[in-house]
Amino acid sequence: MAFVEIQDVRKVYRRDTQEIPVLDGLSLSIPEGEFVALMGPSGSGKTTLLSILGCILTPTSGDLKIAGVSTNRLSAEELANLRRKHMGFIFQSYNLFPTLTALENVRIALDVRGQKGFAAANRAEEVLRDVGLAYRLRSYPANLSGGEQQRVAVARAIASSPSIVLADEPTAALDSENGHAVMALLARIAKEQNRSVLAVTHDPRTLSYADRVVKIEDGRIVGEERRPEGLDAPEITDLTKRRKAHA
Repeated sequence: MAFVEIQDVRKVYRRDTQEIPVLDGLSLSIPEGEFVALMGPSGSGKTTLLSILGCILTPTSGDLKIAGVSTNRLSAEELANLRRKHMGFIFQSYNLFPTLTALENVRIALDVRGQKGFAAANRAEEVLRDVGLAYRLRSYPANLSGGEQQRVAVARAIASSPSIVLADEPTAALDSENGHAVMALLARIAKEQNRSVLAVTHDPRTLSYADRVVKIEDGRIVGEERRPEGLDAPEITDLTKRRKAHA
């Protein structure tokens, strides 16, 4: 089942009397349990597409469906509720609160969704353990490496069990080892938790973790490649082993 799907989407920005097309009749579906990597040059429309999929921007024309439901006629409040219910976002700059511990950074994402108290604390600790950070629960961002900070950001994104995880250049600020670890983690989330995962990336070294690589240029999909059936993503269990080592 395609949990998230866009059909013939166009996005046009207007500046005075000038129209600037960004997406040009683009269609894409992401089934449950699939990890899609989106690649394209600067200005190709990647960020705009990510924002439309995340219900942050509305398309000029075309349709976005979440769980089979069109978002075309939803109000701003209904779109916000859809984001809270279904979306998890991961940013390249982490966006962690520097005065909060790793555990508190994850808990705050649950607080805004109305999950509080012991249940929220237990859930925050559970997802931090799941991304291999059982030994960093009470560490502040300044005391975490870049890879650890990004894993806190991943934990925050998945804490509310979203149906869709959207990642914007999640490895851009990381070295090679941590970049591979984060992409392996996203692959594991898609596979083991049956989530739809889309990651915008410029890093060709990490593409082998994706089930499908979609290439975009000038607001259009110009090609895609699928990992051969039966071939697992490399080192997909690496973080699982690391998590057990620190548990």
